Amino acid sequence: MNKLIIYCTLVVTFLYLEGCEKKPEDTELSGEWEKRSDFDGVARSNAVSFSIGKNGYVGTGFDGSDRLNDFWEYNSELNYWTQKADFIGVPRNEAVGFSIGQKGFVGTGYDGINRLQDFYEFSPELNSWTKKADFGGTARYSAVGFSINNLGYVCTGFDGNYKKDTWVYNPTNDSWSVGVGLGGEKRMDAVAFVLNGFAYLGTGINNGVYTTDFWRFDPTSNTWKEMKKIYDEDDTDSDDLRRYGAVSFTSNGYGYISTGYYGAARKDTWKYDPAGNDWEQVEELDGASRYDGVGLSIENKGYVLLGRNGGTRYDNMFQYVP
Repeated sequence: MNKLIIYCTLVVTFLYLEGCEKKPEDTELSGEWEKRSDFDGVARSNAVSFSIGKNGYVGTGFDGSDRLNDFWEYNSELNYWTQKADFIGVPRNEAVGFSIGQKGFVGTGYDGINRLQDFYEFSPELNSWTKKADFGGTARYSAVGFSINNLGYVCTGFDGNYKKDTWVYNPTNDSWSVGVGLGGEKRMDAVAFVLNGFAYLGTGINNGVYTTDFWRFDPTSNTWKEMKKIYDEDDTDSDDLRRYGAVSFTSNGYGYISTGYYGAARKDTWKYDPAGNDWEQVEELDGASRYDGVGLSIENKGYVLLGRNGGTRYDNMFQYVP
């Protein structure tokens, strides 16, 4: 009996001391999210986006039943949406978009049967679309697009094979030329953003494997340079940004990657510092976890909207506030 009393006393004491141990405080992540005006079109995924001045433009995509060709303008100053002229190409999802000067460009994608390579120009001033020269590479979807120095670039994607090529669009003479291919892994469903005259490209998936390399494109030297990996299995302190179907945006001199799919829909958000070539996790998206959404960078502000989680699609939008 005495041994039992002593044993019980020791157990109670141990549990008490264990309960009194100081638990580590939760790490406070920087930044916050503000909900903005819901997208006025139907909820969708795999849309396309670009920005011109104070306005963002979003259209096409897939609502779970139909591919779409409606197009919308977001006024970031007054926080409202206006429907614009419908995209004149066939309805599609997983296209690419970018802006050059006061014009937007949209092309490639998937219409439910065919991979596409047609390309179009949008004029906000005239609220009209014009057919342009077909994309110079193979018909594809899930590529990325960006622009630097009045040239447009389309990279990676899927044409029946995963790609890592680069094609350059010159709006002056409406022509495409082959550029320098990405040095790393082939991929689809990647993200790209532009900071300080450089383009950055990463994430995505290649034959069922999440890609881990991250690249910077220098248009002056016309070269790609590998930067710090978004995940390094040999580094126990490595951040893990592996995913596909994520979105990107820029704000205050930093690049951001948010949401995406890695084992499940995600809403974690990461900030890239180009000076230190390093990533820092910031506050996660305030809305539901999602993938296949779109990001917008408008006058130094970043936005995340649309997307899906399984069969559920979203029409809400959030602004990241550093």
